[in-house]
Amino acid sequence: MSALDVLLWGVLPYVTLALLVGGTVWRYRYDQFGWTTRSSELYESRLLRIGSPLFHFGILVVVIGHVIGLLIPQSWTSAAGLSETAYHVQALVLGGVAGFATLVGVAILIYRRRTTGPVFMATTRNDKTMYVVLVAAIVVGLITTVLGAGVVGEEHNYRETVSPWFRSVFTLQPDIDAMAAAPLSFQLHTLIGMLLFAIWPFTRLVHAFTAPVGYLFRPYIVYRSRSAGVPSRGPRRGWEGPG
Repeated sequence: MSALDVLLWGVLPYVTLALLVGGTVWRYRYDQFGWTTRSSELYESRLLRIGSPLFHFGILVVVIGHVIGLLIPQSWTSAAGLSETAYHVQALVLGGVAGFATLVGVAILIYRRRTTGPVFMATTRNDKTMYVVLVAAIVVGLITTVLGAGVVGEEHNYRETVSPWFRSVFTLQPDIDAMAAAPLSFQLHTLIGMLLFAIWPFTRLVHAFTAPVGYLFRPYIVYRSRSAGVPSRGPRRGWEGPG
């Protein structure tokens, strides 16, 4: 275990968590008016209707895949009857399709942002940096998926290296040796991921923490038209009346 390994896999994760949590709290307390995606649909909607669903649905599947791969131990999936070969096949297929969709979606959104004047003017320097890091994370993630599944080169089971290290970070006992044993592509993908989370609170990505999930479960709003035979409402009183 070298000093660089300790710095990268024993110290940097907690710096990232501190920036993610502390930056989010700071942004919420002192920049609530900036806590927004700065919607630009009014300026251009054709490319947005294509790129946004591709990116959001793709990234959702990618996130779910990461959660399963990093948080669920290999022994659990084996006990459920999912062999290591089957796991790698579904990770390659689903991860590859979702990653490619995410990459195409973000490429369309970046093209739209660069070619639509008002949209480009609303893009901050932090957001430009975020796009570079995000694209790098997606590209390296796709490469890692292909390499890890053994399509190119030797197959690597990241659930024996990266996953134990990831879980150990949250128990405050980082398994540095496990992460140090991972291939370079996995280490690079992890470093880019930590950088993305470190800058997350200072970009438009922060809106993901306040996604309107409640809208999926809200009751329907029923609109009724007024029939011709139904008398209209009487004169309004009090604060409802005319001023």
